[in-house]
Amino acid sequence: MRFMLMHRVHEDDPTSWEPNPELIERMNTFIGKLNADGVMLGAEGVLKPGAVVRRRGAAIKSTDGPFAEAKEVVGGFLLVNAKDLAEATAIAEEYITCFAGVEEMSIEVRRVTEFEDIEPYLTK
Repeated sequence: MRFMLMHRVHEDDPTSWEPNPELIERMNTFIGKLNADGVMLGAEGVLKPGAVVRRRGAAIKSTDGPFAEAKEVVGGFLLVNAKDLAEATAIAEEYITCFAGVEEMSIEVRRVTEFEDIEPYLTK
């Protein structure tokens, strides 16, 4: 099963957005381990500037970020193969240790939809 591990950081915490050599070294070591274990599918960080597109009824509105209404924002993600949620959560618990200099953050673990999950809903 595929799982997305999204690390969320406080938007106004500069340490969340300024990678340092120690963080990069810890991430490279961790990603190397995931590759060696055969579970890594992808990993990316995201930059602070962005946009949100919302639809309410027929109205569509785009707003440039940063986003004042959000306390935590996605700073990046891993996409991994894991046998179940428990294994994906264990990976997330190790992943969060890479961010030793960040005061407060969270990692959201979500299973990615597979074809067999939606197959019963497809018209034949």
